[in-house]
Amino acid sequence: MADTLLSSPFLGLFLSAAAWCAGCWLQKKTGLLLCNPLLIAAALIIAALSLLRIPYESYALGGDFIKLMLGPVTAVLALNIYNQRDILRENFLPVLAGCLAGSLTSVGSVLLLCRLFRVEETLTASLLPKSVTTAIAIGVAESQGGVGGIAAAAVIITGLIGAVLAPLFARVFHVTQPVAEGLAIGACSHALGTARAMEIGQVQGAMSSIAICVCGIMTSVLALFL
Repeated sequence: MADTLLSSPFLGLFLSAAAWCAGCWLQKKTGLLLCNPLLIAAALIIAALSLLRIPYESYALGGDFIKLMLGPVTAVLALNIYNQRDILRENFLPVLAGCLAGSLTSVGSVLLLCRLFRVEETLTASLLPKSVTTAIAIGVAESQGGVGGIAAAAVIITGLIGAVLAPLFARVFHVTQPVAEGLAIGACSHALGTARAMEIGQVQGAMSSIAICVCGIMTSVLALFL
């Protein structure tokens, strides 16, 4: 029975869905920033795999089905952009400038810190695309000699930090303009941050969706010159 369960993709799918629902419930109950559903779900899945001694490979049979949806889900964000096309048209140049500033800051800060702490080139290449969506980040990292797994982990951690702390940073730095807030969230914390931006407002969500696409392209181009 156990062998059949471990060899079935339903284990990973059920565990992921249950952990996500638990995270959503906990966030609604507490209202705390740190109780982000994705953060809670990741912690619960890790705990379950460790306590029950379930091999990661068995979980990945179902978890990989969810990973396949990354591309289509990112593409669906285009609908939100279309609905806010008038705002995009009015702010076209500020959007490009903001995305360029975000991409340069992200890549530049990684390079600076890695040089400062004398990090090896493989790890540096893996961390460079930390602020773009996973599908693009893995391709950029591997093209620079990095490790796709490390790049994916860096993207997830960056996105979680952005999703949890973005509203706090907006209040601390008095960012009240919806377009600027959305661009900042999308430029630094990609899809995970965009999900949070959509909860804040439609304009923020649309601008964050745009930042994902534009910053992904800009980061890919910047990587060619590094």
